[in-house]
Amino acid sequence: MNSSDPTLISQLTALIKQTSLTVTESQITQLVGYVNLLHKWNKAYNLTSVRNPEEMLVKHIMDSLAVTDYLTEKRYIDVGTGPGLPGIPLAIVNPDKHFVLLDSLGKRVRFLNQVKLELGLTNIEPVQSRVEDYKPNIPLDAVLSRAFASISDMVNWCQHLIEPGKQFLAMKGQLNEQEMAQLPENVSVIQTNNLFVPQLEGERHLVQLQKQ
Repeated sequence: MNSSDPTLISQLTALIKQTSLTVTESQITQLVGYVNLLHKWNKAYNLTSVRNPEEMLVKHIMDSLAVTDYLTEKRYIDVGTGPGLPGIPLAIVNPDKHFVLLDSLGKRVRFLNQVKLELGLTNIEPVQSRVEDYKPNIPLDAVLSRAFASISDMVNWCQHLIEPGKQFLAMKGQLNEQEMAQLPENVSVIQTNNLFVPQLEGERHLVQLQKQ
């Protein structure tokens, strides 16, 4: 498969049309290019349990893009990004925003650097580090995470990354009230949003939290 795979391009175009997203043809080509790279590298590096590129369009690309409307700031850090989710799809459709992609595993960061090179993405910064050891060199506007432990763990481990008044954006499946009850005193939930992901079974939410 190459990055201009017409079947995947038409499938992704159809999925995007079911949402309110505005995505250009060249961005759709880049998103499909990313899926193809993920599929290719997955055979050797086991980057994601989703094996089928058509499934990746829904479970990885559309799921990541579902939070686009909530990205109102400029500089984000995607903690525990894995193979670049949600950071890479969001960086492709938001070229005016910058994303630090943080992961502790070298093979994942090598993959992220390859994606950056092949897709010509100038607004991502892959970093290999454990989250507790990472110190941002430029102030960050928000911490973003998808499939990252519990919300309380995310907040506790990432407190040092942002200043008071800035936000944590936690992408979750089902909401866990117990997780919310265990938040530290200096972090409050601003709002909880239902996310729409075409053809995805199960609930998806975005929890917006603020550091006081």
